Amino acid sequence: MPLDPQVEKILYWAQRAATPSFAEIGAEAARALYERTVLTLDIAPRPMHEVQDHQVALAGRRIRIRQYSPTPHGWAQPMPALLYFHGGGFTIGSVDTHDRVCRMLAADADCLVFSVDYRLAPEHPFPAAVDDAFDSLLWLRAEAGALGVDLERIAVGGDSAGGTLAAATAIHARDLGLPLALQLLVYPGTAGGQGTESHRRLARGYLLDAEVIRWFFGNYVRSPAERDDWRFAPLNAPSLARLAPAWIALAEFDPLVDEGLDYAERLRTAGVPVDCTVYEGMIHAFFQHAGFVVRARQAHADACAALRAAFAEPAIPTGD
Repeated sequence: MPLDPQVEKILYWAQRAATPSFAEIGAEAARALYERTVLTLDIAPRPMHEVQDHQVALAGRRIRIRQYSPTPHGWAQPMPALLYFHGGGFTIGSVDTHDRVCRMLAADADCLVFSVDYRLAPEHPFPAAVDDAFDSLLWLRAEAGALGVDLERIAVGGDSAGGTLAAATAIHARDLGLPLALQLLVYPGTAGGQGTESHRRLARGYLLDAEVIRWFFGNYVRSPAERDDWRFAPLNAPSLARLAPAWIALAEFDPLVDEGLDYAERLRTAGVPVDCTVYEGMIHAFFQHAGFVVRARQAHADACAALRAAFAEPAIPTGD
């Protein structure tokens, strides 16, 4: 399929703007630039019954986790919950840049959403982000009663680097015997390199350029051993058996599309239920473009439908 006409306009505007790349301006300036620009194409914020920031004490550090509650709830009426990890190459992004996506997921999937402000590279290289992701799941389970969370209906999800964290967290949950209802993976990074055909074919001109991917990788992982670690490259996990069911959204014109398809196939081969869609005409980050790109809204609807269906059934046991 050709590029969606509205996506073509985004790429045209990006080319005309001649904004320096993230790699050229450095992490701090890149974060500020992303904060300023990301909401221009995003959907309008959905109203919530309550939005609350938790300052969570983990081992040797504190992180922020933002809770979205679409309706009143409490310990006597626990709700399903999605633990969400934002994208941004482990270097940029925050709970603020993904606020509107999380509001949409909470409202339309009728669940609590907990958005994790994990530590960023290069100040906090691997495995800081994945440690925060793993520990945030343990925190959510430990505090489920006080937070009004149904322990049997917890999902993990994220986009891009956040999808990597969600996939790794699903593997970790399986290894700990913790049930998950779903892993919601939006164009996740799953490989430790850029060797696929889609990385070569879409290396430049589709928003997520090869140079920027290399910069993200260089900020977060510092050695070949770290690149090969399944916590960074879930495709390298020894086994994907007995993982939670996966809903995977990929973009046709995304350098990450081939590794996403490879991950979906490995999950299927391992016996994991997988619903994987390649959204035609879309580019990386399209999940945050739905305020302008009409066809991107279908992915929002599909994600929420997958969450509602997963939460309607008991979570899949993960133990031996």
